[in-house]
Amino acid sequence: MTLRTLSLPVRVLFSCFLLTTGMGYLFAVLYLFLIDVEPHAKQGVGMVQAVIVKYYGQRGGTKLEAALDGAMGDNLTQTQKRQIINWIRRGAMEADFASVQSIFLDQCASCHSKQSGLPISPLTTYEEVTAYAQMDMGESIKRLIKVSHIHIFGMSFIFILTGGIFVLSEVPVRWRALLVAIPFAAIWIDIGSWWFTKVEPLFAYTVIIGGVLMGLALAAQILLSLHEMWLKKHF
Repeated sequence: MTLRTLSLPVRVLFSCFLLTTGMGYLFAVLYLFLIDVEPHAKQGVGMVQAVIVKYYGQRGGTKLEAALDGAMGDNLTQTQKRQIINWIRRGAMEADFASVQSIFLDQCASCHSKQSGLPISPLTTYEEVTAYAQMDMGESIKRLIKVSHIHIFGMSFIFILTGGIFVLSEVPVRWRALLVAIPFAAIWIDIGSWWFTKVEPLFAYTVIIGGVLMGLALAAQILLSLHEMWLKKHF
């Protein structure tokens, strides 16, 4: 049995799944760009550096200072930013928080508060603010564990399905075996490199390589499968 010999309903089912999966992957890449790449690009930071900031952090400063240098800083005057930075450099002590709390309440709370309803961290109390006034060490271990297991399970299910369809193609056996294995190798390269980047920034390059390899493998499986189901028999 090959993709060309499948019944019409099965080919329609497989095609709908492949197209929807491809669309979902494109939206995932777009979301990743808007959240992790574009904000840094506006500050003149490239993709590699954006990956480093996400997983390794900015260990020369804090997340709050980085935010003040970025988009968040547009809402504050230079004097207000200086006050907050000086408070951080003095140790971000609770006893001194009153000197800067009014700035957060007046300038930041419209978005950064529980009442705003926005999916961003509130910055109204000492406990909320101080969480971002520590040295930026990148993603926490707990966060990495969470997103790693979600992505490993999720991507594995996607590739067992797309790969299961692709193996029915008439591509030479060795190439089929290779193209089925590549996405799983890419998962390990990509997600494994998140952890390595947290220790050594140089692995930011392999994060990108793994992601690109995964996307290309998925695109190849989808396009080759669709081609054989609907186009190849007409030539």
